[in-house]
Amino acid sequence: MSKLKAVASAAAMLLAGCQFAQAQEDFYKGRTINLYIGFAPGGSYDLYARTLARHLGKHIPGAPTIVAQTMQGAGSFRAANYLYSVAPRDGTAMGTVSQAIALEEALGSQGIMFKSSEFTWIGRSTNITELMMTWHTSGTRTFKDALTRETPIASTGPGSPSEGWPRLLNGLANARFKIIAGYQASANALLAMERGEVDAAFTSWDTLSASKPEWLENKRVNILVQFNTKRLAALPDTPSVIELAANPDDKRILDFYVTGAEVGRSFIAPPNLPAERARLLREAFMKMSTQDAEYRAELERAKAPLNPMSGEELQRMIAGIATTPPALIERMRKILE
Repeated sequence: MSKLKAVASAAAMLLAGCQFAQAQEDFYKGRTINLYIGFAPGGSYDLYARTLARHLGKHIPGAPTIVAQTMQGAGSFRAANYLYSVAPRDGTAMGTVSQAIALEEALGSQGIMFKSSEFTWIGRSTNITELMMTWHTSGTRTFKDALTRETPIASTGPGSPSEGWPRLLNGLANARFKIIAGYQASANALLAMERGEVDAAFTSWDTLSASKPEWLENKRVNILVQFNTKRLAALPDTPSVIELAANPDDKRILDFYVTGAEVGRSFIAPPNLPAERARLLREAFMKMSTQDAEYRAELERAKAPLNPMSGEELQRMIAGIATTPPALIERMRKILE
C-alpha cells in the first residue's frame, strides 16, 4: 500500500509539473515581450539588449517574440519609471536601464519614481569598466591635468556615470570637470569629443576597444581614469578611481559608487511578477547566457564580453545597496548636488 501511495504521489507531482509547464507555454505562445532600452542606439546597453531580443525567446516555453524598442530619456529614468509604474506585470515587459539606478535612488536623485529593490531582476550580461577620456588635442592628458585645468565633459543624463563620476571627482579629488548635459547616448558624447565640442567623454572599455580600436592604436584618446576597483591588465598605466581616494572615508564613497560597474548591463522586469514567470525568465536568461552557442557567438563577433550573473544574485546585490549607512549617503548627496 505504501508503495502504491508513493507511486501515486510521484505521478501527481509529475502531472502538476507538466500542467505548470503547459500553462506557461500556453501563456507565452503567440505573445510578444516588449524590451525597453533606456538609452539611444549606439552604446553597449543597446547592443546587449538587441542581441538578447534575438535569442531569449527560444528559451522561454511558447517561444514568444521579443521586440526591442528605445525609450531613452533622463539617463534611463524614463524607462525605469515606466517599467515600475505603467508596464504590465505579467512577464510581457522587460528593460535595461542605467547600471547606477540603485545608487541614484539611494542618493535621492530627481526624477526617480521607483524602488530598485522592488524590480524583478532577470540577469546580468556582463559587468562593465567605464572610462573617462579626452581627445588627443585636449590640454587635459592625465587626471592630474584635470586638477588644474577646467575640462568640459559630455553627460548623457543624471542617472548615468558620465554625470555622477565627474561630480564625485570634483568633490573628493578637487578635479575641475565642467559637465555639459544633453547628449542622448555615449556614441553622441564620443562624437562631440571628437569634434571638439567638449574635451572629455565616457564610454566602457569594451565599447572603446571593440568599436574604436584605431583610437587606441593611434593614440587618439587620453584615458584619464578607469572606474573599477583594480586596474585592467590592458590599462596598466591608468589609475583606478579607488586609487584617487585621499582618505578611508573618501574610499568608502568611491567603493559604494563603483558598485554600479558590477551591475553592468543587466535586465529588469516590473515589480510583483508572478513567481513562476519570474523564475521562467531568469532560467531562460541563464540558459541563453551559458548554453546558447549562437548568442555567445554573436556577442563574440561584436567583441562584447559575457560575464553573466543570475537574477537572484543581482536581487541580493541591489538589496545590499539599500542598506548603505545614511551618513555616507548624505555626504555623497551633498557632493553630487
